[in-house]
Amino acid sequence: MIRLRGLDHLVLRARDAERLVRFYCEVLGCIEERRVADLGLVQLRAGSALIDIVPVEIELGRRGGAPPRDVGRNMDHFCLLVDPFDEQALRETLVRHGIEAGETAVRYGATGFGPSIYLTDPEGNTVELKGFTPASPQSPRSSGTS
Repeated sequence: MIRLRGLDHLVLRARDAERLVRFYCEVLGCIEERRVADLGLVQLRAGSALIDIVPVEIELGRRGGAPPRDVGRNMDHFCLLVDPFDEQALRETLVRHGIEAGETAVRYGATGFGPSIYLTDPEGNTVELKGFTPASPQSPRSSGTS
């Protein structure tokens, strides 16, 4: 039996890798963990998981086909757990960086129901920032899905 323990990493293909690294580090608080120059790979620490950034113009990035754009993306969205989920502080940080976020709604994810917002990174990827409410179970019928 396979036992999954959580998200290990995800790989984002980027037209402008350095811009995407700055976004995830400066706006969302990731920490650059390492660079693998021969692959063009930058790995960012996001809590217990990694976000890998790969330029589309190098061999590893070309394997995924055309660069990400408004149509034909290689994923719908991914979700980062935020603890604590301080909506006002999150929105202030995003506004300071010129980023608009969608409405806050209660959605379900790996940690149960909690508040979340969606935003778009500089490469057009949809990112969900989600908190959780451990002491307040929610009814699945009253909330959207992640």
